[in-house]
Amino acid sequence: MNLEALAQKSQQLTQKHFGKTILLYAPLYLSNECNNQCVYCGFNSKASGKRISLTVDRAFEEAKILSKMGFKHILLVSGERKDIISMDYLKKLVVKLRDLFSSISIEIYPMSEDEYRELFLAGVDGLTIYQEVYDREIYKKVHPFGPKSDYDFRFETPERGGRAGFHRINIGFLLGLGEWQKELQALASHAQYLQKKFWKSQISISFPRLRGFEPLNPVTDKALVEMICRLRILLPTVGMTLSTREPAELRDNLIPLGITQMSAASSTAPGGYSSSDSASEQFSVADHRSVAEVSAAIFAKGYEPVFKDWDRNL
Repeated sequence: MNLEALAQKSQQLTQKHFGKTILLYAPLYLSNECNNQCVYCGFNSKASGKRISLTVDRAFEEAKILSKMGFKHILLVSGERKDIISMDYLKKLVVKLRDLFSSISIEIYPMSEDEYRELFLAGVDGLTIYQEVYDREIYKKVHPFGPKSDYDFRFETPERGGRAGFHRINIGFLLGLGEWQKELQALASHAQYLQKKFWKSQISISFPRLRGFEPLNPVTDKALVEMICRLRILLPTVGMTLSTREPAELRDNLIPLGITQMSAASSTAPGGYSSSDSASEQFSVADHRSVAEVSAAIFAKGYEPVFKDWDRNL
C-alpha cells in the first residue's frame, strides 16, 4: 500500500472512531532541574542555563493563565528531581488545580505504583511517559548517568500507571534516536499490550521529534506521515498527539491523517507563561501560534477544536 492509500485509510479510521475533532491541551513546566544527563535534553544536569523550580503558588498562577486561555486539559511536566517536585508538592498543586481543569496529566520522573495511586486519588487522571528509545544499546549511550539510565524501570512505568488506575496513558519514542522502522514496531507492540491489559484506559501515542540535538537517525516529514498512518491502521482506537515541536504548516496538514490531540500556545520553560525570564527550555517550540490561531487552523481543515472531553465526576 503506497503512502497516499495509507493516508486515505488512516483518515477514514480516525473519523470513524474519533469524529472530526482535535482535543487541545497545554503543558505546564514546573521545574527544569534534573539529575539525569540525557545527551539530547535541554534539562541535562551538566547543561548551562538558568534553573528554575516553581513554588506551588507560582505554578498555580501559571495554570490560571492557561485556564483563562480556555484549556481544560493540562499536562504537568518537570525534570527528574524528586527532592524538588516531591509527592507532597504534586498533591498540593493538583488539589488547587482540580477546580480549574477537568483533566490533569503528568509527565515527570517514573514513580512506583503506590505513588501513582496517591496521585490518582488526589486528582491526576493521565500519565505521559516516553521510553525515549526502545533499542537498549542506544538507550544506554544517550542516558549515561542518572535514574533514567534504568531501562527496565522506565519501560515498566506505563504498566504501573495502568494498575494505579490512570484513565489516560500516553507513550512514545523520541524520533531521531533509533531507526524509526524498528522503533515503530516496538512502540506498536507496547501499545497493543497496554490496550489489552488496561482496556478501561485510553492508550495514546505521541510523536516527539528531536529538536536542538543532532539526531542519530533523522526522521523526515514523509517518514512521520507514514508512522502516523501505519499506527492508525494497526491501532484504530489509540489517541495520537502532536506537540508544538513541529511547525505550524506541518501540524495543520497532519490533522486529517490521524492526529486526535494537539498542544497549543506552549512554553517549555518553567514560568514561561507569565514571565519572559530566560529559564532553560526543554526544547524549542516550532509552532508559536496562539490558541485562537490554532483553533482557526483546525476549523479551516473542517475539524472542531475541543477543550474538554473528560470529567473526573463521570
